[in-house]
Amino acid sequence: MKPVPIQAWDPSLEHVIDDMNGRPLNIHGLMANHPALLKAWWNLRNYLVNGGDLEQRQCELVILRVAVHMKSWYEWGSHVVRGLDSGLSLDEIERVRGESNDWDDADSALLTAVDEIAQQNVISEETRRSLAGHFSERQMLDIIVLHGMYLTLGCMINTWDIELDAQVHERLPAQVTRESFY
Repeated sequence: MKPVPIQAWDPSLEHVIDDMNGRPLNIHGLMANHPALLKAWWNLRNYLVNGGDLEQRQCELVILRVAVHMKSWYEWGSHVVRGLDSGLSLDEIERVRGESNDWDDADSALLTAVDEIAQQNVISEETRRSLAGHFSERQMLDIIVLHGMYLTLGCMINTWDIELDAQVHERLPAQVTRESFY
C-alpha cells in the first residue's frame, strides 16, 4: 500500500488537508486509503500531537522514545524537528536513544514509563510513584495513549516503509540522518 496522492483523497478528508495547510504528511496519505479510519483518528491525533495535558517538550520526549523502540526513522526524523521546535536541544534528542538516568527526575520517570510500556505493557507501581511527583493522573493517561498512538503509527510506517516527508527532511540538522539513526 502506498500513500494516496492528495488529489485522489476522499472529499470527506478535506478538513485534514486544511488542518495540514494543504501539505498532509505521507502517513496521512497512507491512512487516506481508509478515509473512515483517518476521519475517526484525526481528533485524537490533534489532541495528542499538541501535547494533550503534557507540555509539548514532554510529548516530544515520549514520541521520540517510542520511535527508538519502534526503530522508526520516519517518526524519529519527524519528531527531531518537532522536538527542536518544542525547546529540546539536539543533545537532549540524541540522549533519548540512551538510558533514562541522564535526565532530571521528571524526564527520567517519563522515559522510564515509555520503556516499561514498550517492554512490559505496563507502567510499574514504582514508576507510577515517580511519575506522580511530576505528572497528574490525566497526564499519565496521556502518556499511555500517546505511546499507543505512535506504536500504531510506527507499525503502519514500518509495514509499508513510508518515506520521510521532503518538507520535514529539509528541516533536519545535517547530522541527523537515516544512517545515523540505525
